[in-house]
Amino acid sequence: MTDAAPLGVWSAPGRVNLIGEHTDYNDGFVLPFAIDARTAVAVAPRGDGVLRVRSSFDASEATVPIADLDALFAAPAPTSVPEWTTYPLGVAWALLRAAGDAVTPYGLDLAIASAVPVGAGLSSSAAIECAVAVALNDLWEADLSAKDLARVGRTAENDAVGAPTGIMDQTASMLGETDAAVFLDCRTLETEVVPLGLEAADLEVLVIDTLVTHAHSTGGYRERRASCEQGAAAMGAAALRDVSVDDLGRAASVMDEVTFRRVRHVVTENARVLDTVRVLRESGPRAIGDLLLASHASMRDDFEISVPELDTAVEAAMSGGAIGARMTGGGFGGAAIALVPRDRLHAVTDAVTAAFSASGFRAPRIFTVQPSAGAHRDETS
Repeated sequence: MTDAAPLGVWSAPGRVNLIGEHTDYNDGFVLPFAIDARTAVAVAPRGDGVLRVRSSFDASEATVPIADLDALFAAPAPTSVPEWTTYPLGVAWALLRAAGDAVTPYGLDLAIASAVPVGAGLSSSAAIECAVAVALNDLWEADLSAKDLARVGRTAENDAVGAPTGIMDQTASMLGETDAAVFLDCRTLETEVVPLGLEAADLEVLVIDTLVTHAHSTGGYRERRASCEQGAAAMGAAALRDVSVDDLGRAASVMDEVTFRRVRHVVTENARVLDTVRVLRESGPRAIGDLLLASHASMRDDFEISVPELDTAVEAAMSGGAIGARMTGGGFGGAAIALVPRDRLHAVTDAVTAAFSASGFRAPRIFTVQPSAGAHRDETS
């Protein structure tokens, strides 16, 4: 342990995905935005070539020599360190691989604190990854760009943690801007900031955290990704990005019914993302409600990643006066979002709370989020 004073504090946000679920690893389109709940990392120097990571949310910690990172991550999800520490340590490993010989790393103590709810589909993992990435990039003088650091975060999550996620979460966390979303082409990694105009439209994004937790690195998420790959292969496509809505008739004839429904979700969801960007530009955020609802129905019925609590949240939010609502994140739990006029916030909150109580569900955590700035060094540090 070091007694050195911190060199600074860096932070990165969680994200809400406005629309575009499970399209990212299919080379498709997504439209997330960074939120005002952030993860911070305070970093102090060490003189022994060791990385030590600890946090305010888990009593366990890890101390690993930088020289041992390659051995630690020779295979994903090592069991010799606590599971949560594979996220920040994996970022260090991936950043050094990306930067190569241009970097001479030195030992650091990293203390992490987070206000991003875990397991709510708001990408607490990407917030950790991006906060650590910007800190190490600055301190080790790696000179990697924001998009490079998003790739570092994805590499850490895929190859160190062992979670088969795409690059959407890290891109939103790195590139977010106030009252705007990040339109990302997951094939080319080209991005465009799309103004949301929520403030001018007197709208809020309400998050309904069902408190049903999920884990991306296991179970259904991995199975859905495998189905998408099988569907693309059946269509002779490099990825489902290359399959259009007009191709769905042929798709139904060359794959089993379950795989077809997985494919149909991704193909139609890509179209909904493009439509949402167009509608935001032409008509503003009050016009996208039907697209959000169609997205939720597709995830519920075709991709089958919703749960009763999420369906209840969406239905109750709409009954209370929301413009649109959908589950957000990887599914199998987590949160729904609702686009709500400010004067209906209390009514929607009350409707959701009452519906959960009537269904015998655990009371949800309900809060608003603001589209906010991406990862950076905090001004006070």
